[in-house]
Amino acid sequence: MTKESVKELPELNIGVVGHIDHGKTTLLSKLTGKFTDTHSEELKRGITIKLGYAEMIIYDDNGNFNNEKIGKPVRYISFIDSPGHEMLMATMLSGAAIIDSAILVIAANEGIKPQTKEHFMALQAKKIKNIIIVQNKIDLVSKEKALENYKEIKEFVKGTTAENSPVIPISAQQGVNIGKLLKALWEIPIPERDKTKKPIFIIARSFDINRPGTEIKNIHGGILGGILKEGNLKVGEEIEIKPGIAIKRNNQYIHEPVTTKIISIQKGDLKVNEVFPGASISIETELDPFMTKTDSLTGSVASTKGNLPDIMSKVKIKAELFKEVLGKETKDKVTELKTKEMLMLSVNTTITVGTVEKISGDIVEMNLNIPIIGITKDNVGIARNINGHWRLIGFGEIVR
Repeated sequence: MTKESVKELPELNIGVVGHIDHGKTTLLSKLTGKFTDTHSEELKRGITIKLGYAEMIIYDDNGNFNNEKIGKPVRYISFIDSPGHEMLMATMLSGAAIIDSAILVIAANEGIKPQTKEHFMALQAKKIKNIIIVQNKIDLVSKEKALENYKEIKEFVKGTTAENSPVIPISAQQGVNIGKLLKALWEIPIPERDKTKKPIFIIARSFDINRPGTEIKNIHGGILGGILKEGNLKVGEEIEIKPGIAIKRNNQYIHEPVTTKIISIQKGDLKVNEVFPGASISIETELDPFMTKTDSLTGSVASTKGNLPDIMSKVKIKAELFKEVLGKETKDKVTELKTKEMLMLSVNTTITVGTVEKISGDIVEMNLNIPIIGITKDNVGIARNINGHWRLIGFGEIVR
């Protein structure tokens, strides 16, 4: 395939979510040929800790959909692999903020678990409507058990936006029914994307790609990874990043915006000169790589200079709470919010903790420990610390 033909393919960002050990990362490796667990601790423990990324092209061979370059290329897919462990809910919410659609993985031999429910409600909170349900590890159960699990899944999604979502039985380990999943991914409608607005680039990762001992003349600038939500960006443009870098002054951390220039743009294995909303991308900047290493700019937003709103240390949210606490074995009721309590908020890929200062009906005003770039009607996930774990208890949107 030529670079131009790839650029013309319809693009989707797909989140892969579900309970720990239900086979998300194995499924992605079967689809893309890449293990998204690349962090040394992830490989050692066999779980996803940070957001993982992989991409692929779907091919159509007279109605037989494949990832083996047979037939006509029909769609470019970026995958975001979210952690399933209950301790990493904040990371999962960051992943949900940058996807168009999702694959919810449920192991047939274990069924619907606490984090299955929590991740599913996170998708609902983030208004993700197109969800494919993968009934994985089908090779480990009998036909009767598989049907029982299928009925459990259908009952679970009844009355939700995923009520009519496809449920595809799969063995990721054995490669069974992968073609059916690819067909379902091909059938997802491409969302409308506004290329005419000012660019909004949501930063999900930032890192340093230079190896120790690299000669100065060969050093690459700091890398930003994420999703362009609207507008377009070009190589050579000057961009502004907010909230930016945290700097300690007088025993307090303040955030300072950062200005830099785009050196190159990468989409999967391809370098491009201009990018529009669609698949996940990485941007090489003129920033000192020290400023971007270890995700130090994750949660920030970038745009061409002068287009981003002011940094917000206070926020007003129109909130809606769930009826029960998710992610727990027991069904505990979500109690009303109280002034002075601490809540965790996820706004795009920013995770912050704030104190409730005022409640008026469904409007909640909070002071934030970590500032955000909040745009009116931005979606917000709301979590409460319950017995040492942040549990998703509701969602809302920013109001002014």
